[in-house]
Amino acid sequence: MGRNPRRDLLAGLTVAIVALPLALGFGVSSGLGAAAGLATAVVAGALAALFGGSNLQVSGPTGAMTVVLVPIVARYGPSGVLTVGFLAGLIVVALALVRAGRYMAYIPASVVEGFTLGIALVIGLQQIPHALGVPKPEGDRVLAVTWRAVGEFTEAPDWTSVGLALGVAAIMLIGARRRPTLPFSIVAVIAATVVAQAFHLDAAKPIGDLPAGLPVPSLDFLDLSRVGSLIAPAVAVAALAALESLLSARVADGMTVGQKHDPDRELFGQGLANLAAPLFGGVPATGAIARTAVNVRTGASSRLAALTHAAILAVIVFAAAPLVSRIPLAALAGVLLATAVRMVEVGSLRAMARATRSDAVVLVLTAVATLALDLVYAVIIGLVVAGALALGAVAKQARLSEVDFRPDLPGEHSEEEHALLAEHIVAYRIDGPLFFAAAHRFLLELTEVADVRVVILRMSRVTTIDATGALVLKDAVEKLNRRGIVVMTSGIRPEQRRALDSVGALELLRQGGREFATTPEAIAGARAHLHRSGVLSTAS
Repeated sequence: MGRNPRRDLLAGLTVAIVALPLALGFGVSSGLGAAAGLATAVVAGALAALFGGSNLQVSGPTGAMTVVLVPIVARYGPSGVLTVGFLAGLIVVALALVRAGRYMAYIPASVVEGFTLGIALVIGLQQIPHALGVPKPEGDRVLAVTWRAVGEFTEAPDWTSVGLALGVAAIMLIGARRRPTLPFSIVAVIAATVVAQAFHLDAAKPIGDLPAGLPVPSLDFLDLSRVGSLIAPAVAVAALAALESLLSARVADGMTVGQKHDPDRELFGQGLANLAAPLFGGVPATGAIARTAVNVRTGASSRLAALTHAAILAVIVFAAAPLVSRIPLAALAGVLLATAVRMVEVGSLRAMARATRSDAVVLVLTAVATLALDLVYAVIIGLVVAGALALGAVAKQARLSEVDFRPDLPGEHSEEEHALLAEHIVAYRIDGPLFFAAAHRFLLELTEVADVRVVILRMSRVTTIDATGALVLKDAVEKLNRRGIVVMTSGIRPEQRRALDSVGALELLRQGGREFATTPEAIAGARAHLHRSGVLSTAS
């Protein structure tokens, strides 16, 4: 992807328009206020863009982090949250220095999907008080707070805030389906603000006064006597910042050709961002998947886009604070309700549920734990259960071994192997289980093949495959196809088909008749393909 400064500037402007209501909304939801959300988007967004490991990542306040911060605010207050953010920054920098980034790739897809579903539910429930126009009840358990808010609303219902919140959410959701490239969130928020001002809707409580600029950086919030009691929540925030940022960077890589993030550098950049954000009154930040996706879709090719996004938000902080302060809280609740709905990808959830029973169990447990407990416990529970189920599946196959992935043709002579390589064909045999613990090494090795036109995957010795393995295989096939390399398969067993079919990998492998029963048939098919394309005759 070549650099295009003009396109990067346009992408940064678009992301800033999308990010403004999200930064305000997540700042309010965290309990520190809209100004904290804006400060985070500006400071953390700029530093993560400069020092992070992804050219396309956009960072700032996120819904997942808000979910973690609400109970911390309730227990330790705003200064406690700032201290937690600062300590989390130190921890994330330490993770980068010990090169822990690579291990984040081993989290199973079912855990990530369950985690995302749980976060979406919590974000949606957190918006109920503002959407109903009632004061947020005390407490940090989202289900209890929501129930009390609904009770207060039923005692004295006022439908003004409900109408604004649902109107904003409807504009965003319907608009995204019809014109996905347009930033309907800012359009909806502006419309709600105009309606509230024009009709003097007193029930639609606004954000309130915002400072015209960022505060002077300060460490006044840091109370060393409280550090010991804040270590545990700081570890939780650091774990979430690392996990979500690396997941977002991986999503950005998957949406592009030729972009690859450095996980350890990404952790370093996010650590610096979280060290700096509290100095300006900001909440902890992570890479933001939704804003990063917008950045990629609008043509960003370098860090300039994310820096532009932060710069534009800084201008808004300095120049438009009085206007922003009039936005109704109900409108921001509508933005986050729509965001929560869009986080839930029904197709992905259905694929996980259909892949294997183990993936379905892990997904549901992780989502329920996220809703009932907290995000870090949810991930730990998901990993433990996924690991136990994976080991059980391996033991059932009586082959407790790491996946063996190599260019090898057992039973055939090396002359035949050299002949295939001379014809730009390579056959890989996969031995053992292809599940989350081993799948990513498979992806790295497979996508690094060079000077090859056809890759044959010999799968008859794969003992078990889960949804993560199937997704990784699909990702590898798509990346090879984008490089003009055809992927063929042989020996797919009946018990492998369910997981492969659930994520769309089987359909991808079947395209153009690229699935074969045996390896000799696949080799013959590869040679026939190369003859048709004229490659084999020129290479021979």
